[in-house]
Amino acid sequence: MHRPSMSSSTNLRKEIDQHLAAQNWAAALAGLHQLWNTDSGSATAGYVIASFEKLRPFLRLTPCRVAILRSFTLEPVTPLLRAAGLLGGMDITTQLSGFDTYAQEILDPESALYAFKPDVVILAVQTRDFFPELWDAYLDLPREQQKASVDKIGTLAEWVRLFRSRNSASVIVHNFEKPAMPNAGLLDTQEEHGQSTLIDEVNQRLRKLAAEIPGAHVLDYEALVSRTGRDNWHDERKWLTMRMPIAADKLPAMAQEWVRFLHPLCGRIGKVLVTDLDNTLWGGVIGEDGIDGIKLSGEYPGAPYRALQRALLDLHSRGILLAISSKNNEADALQAIDNHPEMLLRSRHFAARQIHWGSKADSLRSIAEELNVGLDSLVFLDDNPVERQSVRLSLPEVTVIELPQDRMGYAKTLRNCPLFERMTSSEEDRKRADYYIEQRQRKDLQQSISSVEDYYYSLEQRVELTKVSKQTLGRVAELLKKTNQFNLTTRRHSEAEVARLAADPDWDVYQARVTDRFGDNGIVGVCITHRTGGVCEIDTLLLSCRVIGRTVETAILHFVAEQSRSHGISRIEGWFLPTEKNKPAEAFYSSHKFTEKSRTDRGTLWSFDMTETSIECPPWVQLSTEQDAERKEWAHA
Repeated sequence: MHRPSMSSSTNLRKEIDQHLAAQNWAAALAGLHQLWNTDSGSATAGYVIASFEKLRPFLRLTPCRVAILRSFTLEPVTPLLRAAGLLGGMDITTQLSGFDTYAQEILDPESALYAFKPDVVILAVQTRDFFPELWDAYLDLPREQQKASVDKIGTLAEWVRLFRSRNSASVIVHNFEKPAMPNAGLLDTQEEHGQSTLIDEVNQRLRKLAAEIPGAHVLDYEALVSRTGRDNWHDERKWLTMRMPIAADKLPAMAQEWVRFLHPLCGRIGKVLVTDLDNTLWGGVIGEDGIDGIKLSGEYPGAPYRALQRALLDLHSRGILLAISSKNNEADALQAIDNHPEMLLRSRHFAARQIHWGSKADSLRSIAEELNVGLDSLVFLDDNPVERQSVRLSLPEVTVIELPQDRMGYAKTLRNCPLFERMTSSEEDRKRADYYIEQRQRKDLQQSISSVEDYYYSLEQRVELTKVSKQTLGRVAELLKKTNQFNLTTRRHSEAEVARLAADPDWDVYQARVTDRFGDNGIVGVCITHRTGGVCEIDTLLLSCRVIGRTVETAILHFVAEQSRSHGISRIEGWFLPTEKNKPAEAFYSSHKFTEKSRTDRGTLWSFDMTETSIECPPWVQLSTEQDAERKEWAHA
C-alpha cells in the first residue's frame, strides 16, 4: 500500500469535502475511492465512514450484519472493514463477541450471537489459542499426543454445524497459521510428523469438514499471513499487552480478506470485466506500432501484459464475461487479437466488443445493453487515468479498477479485485461465454422470422423442472443472490436457507434448465413454493436474463398449478415486490389472469382461482418434470 504525503492526502480530503458541499456526489465518491486506494489506514477509514453518511441517501447500499467470534483482539479491524465495505457498496454492521467466548456464544441459543441475527459469522481463532500444544510446547509432547491433537478440529467443526442448524447465516472460518520459527528448527521439515506438517493436516481436515456443512467457508489465514510476510505479520509486544497479535500496518490486509468473502456472500459482484486494449492488454498502440511492434511476450517488457491476459483468462474460466472498450480501428485491433502469436485472449473469449472512437462511457452503456446486465455489473479496466476518471464521473455505478503506475502490478491488482470472487463454481459458470454466443445466434434467428410464435416454435425449447439437489444447490443460491430483472420478490435466500426449505415437506424448491436448438442454457430459473392453509404461495420465481421473453415463465407457472392440483389445492397466491430493477416482471401475474388481492407499501399480493380457469403450457415449449423427487438427501444438510 502506497501512503501519500500528508499534503497530498490533505488536499484530496479538501477536494472531497468541496464536492460533498456542492452535492457533486459522483466526484466525491470518485475521490473517496482514490483516497482509499492510496491510504487504507485507520484515520482514512474514519474519514470515509463519516463522508458516506452524507452520501448515503444517494447510494444503494446492501446491508450486511457481520458477527465476529474471536480469540484475540480485533476491534481495530472493524472500522477498516466498514470503510472498505461502504466503498464496495455494502453497509456492514458488526458485532464482536466477548474475548475468547466463541464456544459459549455458539452453544447458548440465547446468546448475543443469535440475538444479533447476523447475515455472516466470522470465526477467527488462533492456532496458539485452539491448539496450544501445537504452538509453544510442541516438543514437550509425546509423539502420539502430538498426532492426536489434530483430532480437536472435529470439535470446532461440530460447533459450526450446530450453529448452522440454528441459523442461516454463512460462516467464514479462519484456518490455522504456522509459527514463523518451528520449535524443532530445520528438523521440522525433515520429520514425517513435524509441527508445520501437523498444522497443515489440521487445515486439510478443516477444509474437508467445512465442505460438508452448507454455508460454511474456510478463510486461508495461513496463506494470508504467508503472503503478507510472516515475520512482519505479528506484533509480539501488542499480543502480550493487548492480546492483539496482528501488527497495525497489517490490519488493512485482514479487513480486505474479509471483504473478499463478503462481496460474493452479499451479492455485490461483478459479472463483466470490460478492458481497454492499447497499453493494457499489450504494450504500445496497435494503430501506430502495428502487430509486430506491440510489446507482448513472456519476457520483459511484454511480460506484464501477458500476465494480465492470463489473469483475464482465469476470470473467463470462472464464468466472468469479458468485453472490450477500446478507442481504435476495429480491423487493426482484431488483427492483433486473433493473429499475434503471444496473445492468450482471442475474439472468442469476448462476449461483447465496442471498438471505435466514441467515449468509453457510451461503450459501457452499449455493452450493458447488449449483455442485458446492469451498469453496476460492469468492472472497467484501463491503463489511462483520464479514461478511468471520466467513467467514474459519468457512470458512478460502474466499478473502476485503479491500476498502479508500474505495469508489473497490473495482474496482481486485477486478481485482488473482490468483485470477481465466488463461493461456488458450477457448469453454468464455466460455459457462460458460450451461452452469450448462442444468444447472439438466437437474436439472428428472431430477426429472420416475422412471426413471434414462429420464432418460439423454431427455438425448439425444452424446459426441464427438477427439485434442487446438493449438486445444484450452489447454482440455485447464486441465481437467488444475483438475479434482479425477472424476479418477482427478490428474496435473497442463502444456500443454507435453500437447503432447509428443500428438506421441509411443505416447501418445494425447483430449478429450471432450458435447452433449445442452439444449445443448453443451463439452470436459468428457480421457483420456490409453500403450501399452507389450502393455498400454494409462490415465494420466489425468477429467470436469468438469458431466457426472458421466451414464455418459459408460463411453462413454470403451468407446472406449479398442476402440482398444486395434485395436492388438492385450488388457489395460487404470490407477491410482486417491486425494486429498481425488476420492472420486466411487473406484469407477470396480471398477464396470467391473476387478480389483485391486497396491496401494501412493499408490493401487491396476487391470487389465482384454479376452479374457474387453468394455466396452459405454451405449445412451443416441451415441458419435462420430476414429479417425485425424494427429500432424504437433505435430512442432514
